Amino acid sequence: MLFVVLLVASSVVLRADEESEKTDEERYYELMSLFVDTFEKIEKNYVDELDRREMVEAAVRGMLRELDPYSNYISREDIQRFNQTVDQEFGGIGIQVYIDPETTHLMVQTPLPGTPAYAAGVKAGDTILEIEGKSTEGFQVSDAVELLKGNRGDKVKLKILHEGETEPVELAIERDVIKLSTVLGMKYNDDASWNFWLNEDEKIAYIRLTHFSRRSAEELQVVLDELVLNGMRGLIFDLRSNPGGLLNQATAISDMFIESGRIVSTKGRNTPERVWDARAEGTYKGFPMAVLVNHFSASASEIVSACLQDHGRAVVIGERTWGKGSVQNVFDLEQGGSALKLTTASYHRPSGKNIHRSRKAKDEDDWGVMPDEGYQVAFTNDQLRKYLDYRRQLDVIGGHTENVEPFEDIQLDKAVEYIQSELKPAEAEEASK
Repeated sequence: MLFVVLLVASSVVLRADEESEKTDEERYYELMSLFVDTFEKIEKNYVDELDRREMVEAAVRGMLRELDPYSNYISREDIQRFNQTVDQEFGGIGIQVYIDPETTHLMVQTPLPGTPAYAAGVKAGDTILEIEGKSTEGFQVSDAVELLKGNRGDKVKLKILHEGETEPVELAIERDVIKLSTVLGMKYNDDASWNFWLNEDEKIAYIRLTHFSRRSAEELQVVLDELVLNGMRGLIFDLRSNPGGLLNQATAISDMFIESGRIVSTKGRNTPERVWDARAEGTYKGFPMAVLVNHFSASASEIVSACLQDHGRAVVIGERTWGKGSVQNVFDLEQGGSALKLTTASYHRPSGKNIHRSRKAKDEDDWGVMPDEGYQVAFTNDQLRKYLDYRRQLDVIGGHTENVEPFEDIQLDKAVEYIQSELKPAEAEEASK
């Protein structure tokens, strides 16, 4: 009996020694063989016939699900849509649509200036009855978007009922490359350009950034140059509900407002620390600045607001931000036919504090961007709903703003209050000269 026990014990020790002597590469191939063996057994023995690609893609998604919410697989079907989101550029006719909650009709929220739809006379409030001969009854917005998008030069046929009319009209609108601007103002002017003045008499400007796309910094520079030329004395920079975007655009925009010092740094397991510093050239200065954020401001929005806050360049007003301070790199798979978006590093603000909210983070931990002391102004859920509806009404080209249901934007009001308080000493100094 003792001999048997010793024999078993020695065999266990031998196996443990053999296991410890294996190289990382050998362990890697053993794990890969586990995957391949499982795949083969399923394919050969499962009760129903299976699609190999679907199985592999499901396995890839399963691996990524174990990592974090921001790492994901971009399939062949989704890769084009992903690239369009990053570029803010696609083939279409240039309209924003929504489903009327009362009638469930597909409605035009607004045509975009300079687009085929705008030129064809499509207006806010029009009902889209058919797209390419297909009734839009029961459509979701995504269904309509897929049919409206297409190759430049191709025509899309619409049956539209103009607001106030009784007979629908049929339009054949030629698609073009639609470039979505991410730098918006408070409302449209009569000529369909954006009005960036919140109070033109006091020269207080308002700029809203919806995303950080490839052209955001360039677009912002054009607007700022025009505002400075026309005597801007204060700026409110609205990043509310901005989900983020490209890191290089966040650093470029931050660099516009500070002359020196750190903008942001990134640290990863297998990547060296990388630091972005500001340059003195091209800095917009000499005016007070407020940054508006809310719970849905994330990623690149948090980089900009944290940078300007840490350098004392702007007061941050609103609500604590989302807390997405992780860096995702996109790796091509299948020669660019699909892709892997993988978290590779985390952001750190100029103060060195963390931005990212981990799964186990508590409210008292450092994450996200907190409004400056005395400037925390939160919306209730009802106020947020009313704000979004109000914003949607103001974003209509040719809309009549006098008919827009009033909404008291307490966050924006607080920003105006701050800017005006900063301008008063300067006005008093000028008056005493």
